[in-house]
Amino acid sequence: MTTQAHKGKRSLTKTLGNYSFILIFAFILIAYLIINAGATTLNGVMNILRHSAVVGIMAFGMGLVIITGGIDLSVGSMLSLIGGLGVVAFNASNSVILTFLTVVLVGCVLGFFNGILIGKVKMPPFIVTLATMLIYRSVAQYYLRTLRLSIYNMDATLSAFDSFYDFGQYKVFGVIPMAGVIMILVTVIMVFVSTCTKYGKSVYAVGSNEKAARLAGINVEWTHVSVYTITGALCGISGFMWLAMNGSVDPATIGQSNEMYAIAAVVIGGISMSGGKGKLLGVLFGAMSYTIIDKIISSLGLDALINDTIKGSILLLAVFVQIAIPAIRSKFQRVKPAGSAG
Repeated sequence: MTTQAHKGKRSLTKTLGNYSFILIFAFILIAYLIINAGATTLNGVMNILRHSAVVGIMAFGMGLVIITGGIDLSVGSMLSLIGGLGVVAFNASNSVILTFLTVVLVGCVLGFFNGILIGKVKMPPFIVTLATMLIYRSVAQYYLRTLRLSIYNMDATLSAFDSFYDFGQYKVFGVIPMAGVIMILVTVIMVFVSTCTKYGKSVYAVGSNEKAARLAGINVEWTHVSVYTITGALCGISGFMWLAMNGSVDPATIGQSNEMYAIAAVVIGGISMSGGKGKLLGVLFGAMSYTIIDKIISSLGLDALINDTIKGSILLLAVFVQIAIPAIRSKFQRVKPAGSAG
Protein backbone atom coordinates (compact mmCIF):
# COMPACT_ATOMS: atom_id res chain seq x y z
CA MET A 1 0.00 0.00 0.00
CA THR A 2 2.81 2.34 0.90
CA THR A 3 4.55 1.62 -2.41
CA GLN A 4 1.32 2.12 -4.36
CA ALA A 5 0.62 5.36 -2.51
CA HIS A 6 4.13 6.55 -3.27
CA LYS A 7 3.74 5.66 -6.96
CA GLY A 8 0.38 7.42 -7.08
CA LYS A 9 1.84 10.52 -5.44
CA ARG A 10 4.80 10.50 -7.83
CA SER A 11 2.43 10.11 -10.81
CA LEU A 12 0.28 13.01 -9.59
CA THR A 13 3.37 15.18 -9.08
CA LYS A 14 4.59 14.35 -12.59
CA THR A 15 1.18 15.15 -14.10
CA LEU A 16 0.98 18.47 -12.25
CA GLY A 17 4.52 19.25 -13.43
CA ASN A 18 3.67 18.48 -17.04
CA TYR A 19 0.50 20.58 -16.98
CA SER A 20 1.58 23.31 -14.57
CA PHE A 21 0.71 25.92 -17.21
CA ILE A 22 -3.00 25.25 -16.54
CA LEU A 23 -2.52 25.90 -12.82
CA ILE A 24 -0.56 29.08 -13.57
CA PHE A 25 -3.31 30.27 -15.92
CA ALA A 26 -6.03 29.49 -13.35
CA PHE A 27 -4.12 31.33 -10.61
CA ILE A 28 -3.59 34.43 -12.78
CA LEU A 29 -7.22 34.40 -13.97
CA ILE A 30 -8.53 34.15 -10.40
CA ALA A 31 -6.23 37.02 -9.38
CA TYR A 32 -7.61 39.10 -12.26
CA LEU A 33 -11.22 38.35 -11.32
CA ILE A 34 -10.55 39.33 -7.70
CA ILE A 35 -8.72 42.55 -8.61
CA ASN A 36 -11.30 43.51 -11.23
CA ALA A 37 -14.13 42.55 -8.86
CA GLY A 38 -17.54 43.81 -9.99
CA ALA A 39 -16.20 45.27 -13.25
CA THR A 40 -15.68 41.77 -14.71
CA THR A 41 -18.15 40.73 -17.41
CA LEU A 42 -18.47 37.62 -19.59
CA ASN A 43 -17.62 39.82 -22.56
CA GLY A 44 -14.47 41.01 -20.80
CA VAL A 45 -13.35 37.47 -20.02
CA MET A 46 -14.00 36.33 -23.61
CA ASN A 47 -11.96 39.26 -24.89
CA ILE A 48 -8.93 37.58 -23.34
CA LEU A 49 -9.12 35.19 -26.30
CA ARG A 50 -9.38 38.08 -28.78
CA HIS A 51 -6.48 40.01 -27.32
CA SER A 52 -4.31 36.87 -27.14
CA ALA A 53 -4.91 35.77 -30.74
CA VAL A 54 -2.26 37.67 -32.72
CA VAL A 55 0.64 36.91 -30.36
CA GLY A 56 -0.77 33.48 -29.46
CA ILE A 57 -0.87 32.22 -33.05
CA MET A 58 2.69 33.30 -33.81
CA ALA A 59 3.80 31.91 -30.43
CA PHE A 60 3.04 28.38 -31.65
CA GLY A 61 5.70 28.85 -34.30
CA MET A 62 8.05 30.23 -31.67
CA GLY A 63 7.30 27.13 -29.60
CA LEU A 64 8.36 24.81 -32.43
CA VAL A 65 11.52 26.84 -32.98
CA ILE A 66 12.45 26.78 -29.29
CA ILE A 67 11.78 23.03 -29.07
CA THR A 68 14.46 22.55 -31.75
CA GLY A 69 16.84 24.66 -29.66
CA GLY A 70 16.50 27.83 -31.75
CA ILE A 71 15.01 31.30 -31.33
CA ASP A 72 13.19 33.73 -33.64
CA LEU A 73 13.50 37.43 -32.81
CA SER A 74 12.01 38.53 -36.14
CA VAL A 75 8.33 37.61 -35.60
CA GLY A 76 7.22 41.14 -34.68
CA SER A 77 8.95 42.70 -37.69
CA MET A 78 7.66 39.87 -39.86
CA LEU A 79 4.13 40.80 -38.76
CA SER A 80 4.83 44.41 -39.78
CA LEU A 81 5.96 43.50 -43.32
CA ILE A 82 3.30 40.82 -43.79
CA GLY A 83 0.54 43.12 -42.59
CA GLY A 84 1.65 45.95 -44.87
CA LEU A 85 1.84 43.72 -47.95
CA GLY A 86 -1.53 42.23 -46.96
CA VAL A 87 -3.10 45.70 -47.12
CA VAL A 88 -1.52 46.29 -50.53
CA ALA A 89 -2.83 42.92 -51.77
CA PHE A 90 -6.34 43.62 -50.50
CA ASN A 91 -6.52 47.11 -52.01
CA ALA A 92 -5.26 45.76 -55.35
CA SER A 93 -7.49 42.66 -55.52
CA ASN A 94 -10.58 43.45 -53.42
CA SER A 95 -10.41 39.79 -52.38
CA VAL A 96 -10.24 38.37 -48.85
CA ILE A 97 -9.08 34.98 -50.15
CA LEU A 98 -6.22 36.45 -52.21
CA THR A 99 -5.23 38.58 -49.23
CA PHE A 100 -5.10 35.48 -47.01
CA LEU A 101 -3.03 33.56 -49.56
CA THR A 102 -0.70 36.54 -49.94
CA VAL A 103 0.02 36.98 -46.23
CA VAL A 104 0.58 33.26 -45.67
CA LEU A 105 2.83 32.98 -48.74
CA VAL A 106 4.85 36.06 -47.76
CA GLY A 107 5.15 34.66 -44.23
CA CYS A 108 6.41 31.33 -45.57
CA VAL A 109 9.02 33.10 -47.74
CA LEU A 110 10.28 35.25 -44.84
CA GLY A 111 10.38 32.27 -42.48
CA PHE A 112 12.05 30.10 -45.13
CA PHE A 113 14.75 32.74 -45.55
CA ASN A 114 15.46 32.58 -41.80
CA GLY A 115 15.39 28.79 -41.92
CA ILE A 116 17.81 28.44 -44.84
CA LEU A 117 20.39 30.67 -43.15
CA ILE A 118 20.03 28.76 -39.88
CA GLY A 119 19.44 25.19 -41.06
CA LYS A 120 21.56 24.98 -44.21
CA VAL A 121 24.13 27.80 -43.90
CA LYS A 122 24.54 27.01 -40.17
CA MET A 123 24.40 30.61 -38.98
CA PRO A 124 23.42 31.20 -35.31
CA PRO A 125 19.61 31.63 -34.91
CA PHE A 126 20.04 34.63 -32.60
CA ILE A 127 22.17 36.56 -35.10
CA VAL A 128 20.07 35.63 -38.15
CA THR A 129 16.74 36.58 -36.62
CA LEU A 130 18.18 39.70 -34.98
CA ALA A 131 19.32 40.81 -38.44
CA THR A 132 16.01 39.96 -40.13
CA MET A 133 14.15 41.70 -37.29
CA LEU A 134 15.85 44.90 -38.46
CA ILE A 135 15.54 44.10 -42.17
CA TYR A 136 11.82 43.17 -42.29
CA ARG A 137 10.59 46.24 -40.40
CA SER A 138 12.90 48.51 -42.36
CA VAL A 139 11.58 47.14 -45.67
CA ALA A 140 7.98 47.58 -44.46
CA GLN A 141 8.64 51.23 -43.59
CA TYR A 142 10.62 51.95 -46.75
CA TYR A 143 7.97 50.43 -49.03
CA LEU A 144 5.31 52.50 -47.26
CA ARG A 145 7.26 55.66 -48.04
CA THR A 146 7.54 54.69 -51.72
CA LEU A 147 3.74 54.53 -51.76
CA ARG A 148 3.71 58.08 -50.31
CA LEU A 149 1.53 56.99 -47.40
CA SER A 150 1.81 57.47 -43.63
CA ILE A 151 0.13 54.16 -42.81
CA TYR A 152 -0.99 51.01 -44.61
CA ASN A 153 -4.76 51.52 -44.68
CA MET A 154 -7.30 49.14 -46.20
CA ASP A 155 -9.65 50.84 -48.67
CA ALA A 156 -13.01 50.95 -46.90
CA THR A 157 -14.82 51.77 -50.16
CA LEU A 158 -14.07 48.34 -51.65
CA SER A 159 -16.97 45.87 -51.70
CA ALA A 160 -15.08 43.18 -49.77
CA PHE A 161 -14.04 45.48 -46.94
CA ASP A 162 -17.19 45.20 -44.82
CA SER A 163 -17.25 41.39 -44.89
CA PHE A 164 -13.52 41.25 -44.08
CA TYR A 165 -13.84 43.69 -41.17
CA ASP A 166 -17.05 42.03 -39.93
CA PHE A 167 -15.19 38.71 -39.87
CA GLY A 168 -12.65 40.22 -37.49
CA GLN A 169 -15.37 41.54 -35.17
CA TYR A 170 -17.66 38.49 -35.35
CA LYS A 171 -18.50 36.55 -32.21
CA VAL A 172 -19.60 32.92 -32.34
CA PHE A 173 -22.92 32.52 -30.48
CA GLY A 174 -22.61 36.25 -29.83
CA VAL A 175 -19.97 35.54 -27.16
CA ILE A 176 -16.75 33.92 -28.42
CA PRO A 177 -14.57 36.24 -30.60
CA MET A 178 -13.72 34.81 -34.02
CA ALA A 179 -10.05 35.64 -33.40
CA GLY A 180 -10.16 33.36 -30.35
CA VAL A 181 -11.82 30.58 -32.36
CA ILE A 182 -9.03 30.78 -34.96
CA MET A 183 -6.42 30.62 -32.20
CA ILE A 184 -8.07 27.52 -30.72
CA LEU A 185 -8.18 25.86 -34.17
CA VAL A 186 -4.47 26.61 -34.61
CA THR A 187 -3.90 25.10 -31.15
CA VAL A 188 -5.68 21.87 -32.10
CA ILE A 189 -3.70 21.55 -35.35
CA MET A 190 -0.34 22.33 -33.74
CA VAL A 191 -0.92 19.97 -30.80
CA PHE A 192 -1.91 17.20 -33.22
CA VAL A 193 1.16 17.78 -35.40
CA SER A 194 3.53 17.87 -32.41
CA THR A 195 2.14 14.80 -30.63
CA CYS A 196 0.64 12.52 -33.28
CA THR A 197 2.89 12.81 -36.33
CA LYS A 198 6.35 11.59 -37.28
CA TYR A 199 7.29 15.20 -38.05
CA GLY A 200 6.41 16.28 -34.51
CA LYS A 201 8.56 13.55 -33.03
CA SER A 202 11.42 14.65 -35.33
CA VAL A 203 11.18 18.22 -34.02
CA TYR A 204 11.51 17.03 -30.42
CA ALA A 205 14.32 14.64 -31.36
CA VAL A 206 16.33 17.45 -32.98
CA GLY A 207 15.88 19.63 -29.89
CA SER A 208 16.79 16.83 -27.48
CA ASN A 209 19.94 15.60 -29.21
CA GLU A 210 20.81 16.76 -32.70
CA LYS A 211 23.57 14.21 -33.21
CA ALA A 212 21.34 11.29 -32.13
CA ALA A 213 18.53 12.61 -34.36
CA ARG A 214 20.89 12.63 -37.35
CA LEU A 215 22.01 9.08 -36.59
CA ALA A 216 18.33 8.06 -36.42
CA GLY A 217 17.89 9.21 -40.02
CA ILE A 218 16.21 12.57 -39.36
CA ASN A 219 17.08 15.36 -41.78
CA VAL A 220 18.16 17.83 -39.11
CA GLU A 221 18.89 20.71 -41.48
CA TRP A 222 15.49 20.64 -43.18
CA THR A 223 13.75 20.21 -39.83
CA HIS A 224 15.28 23.52 -38.79
CA VAL A 225 14.24 25.11 -42.08
CA SER A 226 10.69 23.79 -41.69
CA VAL A 227 10.06 25.15 -38.18
CA TYR A 228 11.08 28.66 -39.24
CA THR A 229 8.91 28.38 -42.35
CA ILE A 230 5.94 27.28 -40.24
CA THR A 231 6.60 30.21 -37.91
CA GLY A 232 6.45 32.53 -40.93
CA ALA A 233 3.15 30.97 -42.06
CA LEU A 234 1.68 31.44 -38.58
CA CYS A 235 2.86 35.07 -38.59
CA GLY A 236 0.94 35.34 -41.87
CA ILE A 237 -2.24 34.09 -40.18
CA SER A 238 -1.60 36.52 -37.29
CA GLY A 239 -1.22 39.34 -39.84
CA PHE A 240 -4.49 38.32 -41.51
CA MET A 241 -6.30 38.40 -38.16
CA TRP A 242 -4.77 41.79 -37.35
CA LEU A 243 -6.09 43.21 -40.62
CA ALA A 244 -9.54 41.72 -40.02
CA MET A 245 -9.69 43.24 -36.55
CA ASN A 246 -8.07 46.62 -37.25
CA GLY A 247 -8.12 47.38 -40.98
CA SER A 248 -4.76 49.14 -40.98
CA VAL A 249 -1.06 48.64 -40.24
CA ASP A 250 1.47 51.11 -38.86
CA PRO A 251 4.82 49.44 -39.68
CA ALA A 252 6.65 51.51 -37.08
CA THR A 253 4.60 50.18 -34.16
CA ILE A 254 2.82 46.94 -35.09
CA GLY A 255 4.48 43.89 -33.58
CA GLN A 256 6.76 45.90 -31.29
CA SER A 257 8.00 43.57 -28.51
CA ASN A 258 5.88 40.72 -29.93
CA GLU A 259 8.99 38.54 -30.05
CA MET A 260 9.31 38.95 -26.28
CA TYR A 261 5.61 38.28 -25.72
CA ALA A 262 5.73 35.18 -27.91
CA ILE A 263 8.79 33.86 -26.06
CA ALA A 264 7.05 34.61 -22.75
CA ALA A 265 3.95 32.69 -23.85
CA VAL A 266 6.18 29.73 -24.74
CA VAL A 267 8.12 29.82 -21.46
CA ILE A 268 5.04 30.31 -19.25
CA GLY A 269 3.51 27.46 -21.26
CA GLY A 270 6.23 25.16 -19.95
CA ILE A 271 8.43 24.71 -23.02
CA SER A 272 12.10 24.49 -22.09
CA MET A 273 14.40 27.15 -23.53
CA SER A 274 17.11 24.48 -23.82
CA GLY A 275 14.97 22.61 -26.38
CA GLY A 276 13.43 19.16 -26.69
CA LYS A 277 10.90 19.49 -23.84
CA GLY A 278 7.44 20.89 -23.31
CA LYS A 279 3.93 20.75 -24.72
CA LEU A 280 2.61 23.08 -27.42
CA LEU A 281 -0.77 23.07 -25.64
CA GLY A 282 0.93 25.17 -22.98
CA VAL A 283 1.47 27.98 -25.50
CA LEU A 284 -2.30 28.67 -25.58
CA PHE A 285 -2.41 29.05 -21.80
CA GLY A 286 0.87 30.97 -21.77
CA ALA A 287 -0.45 33.51 -24.30
CA MET A 288 -3.70 33.99 -22.39
CA SER A 289 -1.80 34.26 -19.08
CA TYR A 290 0.34 37.07 -20.49
CA THR A 291 -2.77 38.87 -21.77
CA ILE A 292 -4.41 38.63 -18.35
CA ILE A 293 -1.24 40.00 -16.72
CA ASP A 294 -1.58 43.00 -19.04
CA LYS A 295 -5.20 43.44 -17.91
CA ILE A 296 -4.21 43.14 -14.24
CA ILE A 297 -1.64 45.91 -14.71
CA SER A 298 -4.35 48.11 -16.29
CA SER A 299 -6.87 47.27 -13.55
CA LEU A 300 -4.36 48.27 -10.86
CA GLY A 301 -3.96 51.63 -12.60
CA LEU A 302 -0.19 51.34 -12.83
CA ASP A 303 1.76 53.71 -15.05
CA ALA A 304 1.87 52.37 -18.63
CA LEU A 305 5.62 53.07 -18.73
CA ILE A 306 6.20 50.41 -16.06
CA ASN A 307 4.20 47.81 -18.03
CA ASP A 308 7.14 46.17 -19.80
CA THR A 309 9.21 46.20 -16.60
CA ILE A 310 6.62 44.00 -14.93
CA LYS A 311 6.27 41.75 -17.99
CA GLY A 312 10.04 41.41 -18.34
CA SER A 313 10.33 40.51 -14.65
CA ILE A 314 7.64 37.85 -15.05
CA LEU A 315 9.56 36.39 -18.01
CA LEU A 316 12.75 36.20 -15.91
CA LEU A 317 10.78 34.57 -13.09
CA ALA A 318 9.28 32.00 -15.48
CA VAL A 319 12.73 31.04 -16.80
CA PHE A 320 14.09 30.86 -13.24
CA VAL A 321 11.26 28.52 -12.23
CA GLN A 322 12.02 26.35 -15.29
CA ILE A 323 15.58 25.98 -14.04
CA ALA A 324 14.81 25.70 -10.32
CA ILE A 325 12.09 23.02 -10.38
CA PRO A 326 14.19 20.30 -12.12
CA ALA A 327 17.10 21.12 -9.79
CA ILE A 328 14.89 20.77 -6.69
CA ARG A 329 13.31 17.57 -8.05
CA SER A 330 16.75 16.09 -8.78
CA LYS A 331 18.00 16.97 -5.28
CA PHE A 332 14.89 15.41 -3.71
CA GLN A 333 15.39 12.20 -5.67
CA ARG A 334 19.03 11.97 -4.51
CA VAL A 335 18.15 12.54 -0.86
CA LYS A 336 15.08 10.27 -0.75
CA PRO A 337 16.74 6.80 -0.69
CA ALA A 338 18.81 7.70 2.38
CA GLY A 339 15.73 8.93 4.21
CA SER A 340 13.67 5.85 3.36
CA ALA A 341 16.30 3.25 4.23
CA GLY A 342 14.80 2.60 7.66
